[in-house]
Amino acid sequence: MIAVPEYAVAQISVSVTLAPPALPVYEQPVLVQEGAIWAPGYWAYDQEDGYFWVPGAWVQPPEAGLLWTPGYWGWGNAGYAWNEGYWGPTVGFYGGVAYGFGYSGEGYAGGHWQGPQFYYNTAVSNVNVTNIHNTYTQTVVNNTTVNRVSFNGGTGGLTARPTAAQQAAARAPHQQATAAQMQVRQAAMANPALKASANGGKPQTAATSKPAVKPAPVHAADLPAVTHQVASSTGNAERDKVNQSEQDALRDTQEKQRQELQQKQAADHEQAAKQPSTSASAKALEQQHQAQTQALAQRHTAEQKTLRDTQERKPQGNGEAAPHT
Repeated sequence: MIAVPEYAVAQISVSVTLAPPALPVYEQPVLVQEGAIWAPGYWAYDQEDGYFWVPGAWVQPPEAGLLWTPGYWGWGNAGYAWNEGYWGPTVGFYGGVAYGFGYSGEGYAGGHWQGPQFYYNTAVSNVNVTNIHNTYTQTVVNNTTVNRVSFNGGTGGLTARPTAAQQAAARAPHQQATAAQMQVRQAAMANPALKASANGGKPQTAATSKPAVKPAPVHAADLPAVTHQVASSTGNAERDKVNQSEQDALRDTQEKQRQELQQKQAADHEQAAKQPSTSASAKALEQQHQAQTQALAQRHTAEQKTLRDTQERKPQGNGEAAPHT
């Protein structure tokens, strides 16, 4: 295992001896619906096929108030180690890599949180101002030489070092990449056109926007929260109260099951990121998660229907007035 540079405090997932390619030049897709934050594209590594490009994307943060610190490659003890990105209240160290679109190598100038709402800096963020009104324009002054170097340290690498505040940000509680971000990575690994060996370091699809058509759910995180169901009125107050109680209990149980599966799948992704992976293994994991997610959704739908049918067929109790017709 390659030793971790002393200044790196983020999670290390893989290390290799070959430097990653330069960052490609690309345009940021327009954001049409507010709430998402830009996660820049980066070179990831597959033990079987080498480097592959993970497209930049607009992604929803895990919760309001969090910002994305991109991952970066750092040189240490004769190897390049990948430092995972993370969500936190402040942007930490990302190797000084100028990913662009607000990530100049230090901090993030693409926008900021104001209470529960994110405000976009249109000077560096490509947003549809017709749909999104929480915007401002602030010129970003670059005091460093802008280049496309994608790694820190080593021959030809960047020389930036983390500040005390950036080191504190990495040590503070933070959250790892979301399931949606992991989906983008897994899809990129399975796409031959995004491999550096095939595109010469110039991927044709360097960035992606949220698809207009919602794909079939792959992860429990893609499923909406189980909604509150109102039991049908029978005309009898006591019976309606019991029926509603049963509906609420089912809703609570199903939402707990959805959250448990979501946590399990997230743990699977974290574990997979620590192990050497191939396109085949990544695809198998996604297929397993999709099967789990769809099975859960189908079971929940069937349980809800069964409960409704049972309540509708429930016989009238003694002294219970029949509903008016």
